[in-house]
Amino acid sequence: MEDDVVGLMLHWTTRGVEIAGILIIVLGITWATARFLLRRFHPDGSDNSFANYRADVGRAILLGLEFLVAADIINTVAIDPTLDSLAVLAGIVVIRTFLSFSLEVEIEGRWPWQQRRAEKGA
Repeated sequence: MEDDVVGLMLHWTTRGVEIAGILIIVLGITWATARFLLRRFHPDGSDNSFANYRADVGRAILLGLEFLVAADIINTVAIDPTLDSLAVLAGIVVIRTFLSFSLEVEIEGRWPWQQRRAEKGA
């Protein structure tokens, strides 16, 4: 009985973290789009509004991916700890890590382990 309650709590915790990740992505893209439109059509609109939009969308996706990876880890480690589920988790983490690095390069224009350009000049 107690194991069923713990298992159910872990299941709903995982689903909650997944939903949070999805909401972060959807709301982040919505927010970024609203900011883009405000910047784009404002009389003092900047020339780099599209670059800012891409960076905002990338940040929303990165944060959402972090939540989705956390949900996968909880699911694999606590709910379904088998070698098959561990192999699937490893594949998901590798793919999402690649996506995270790619988005980081798109947003910042550098690899995460490289110094910022402004820091190099200082």
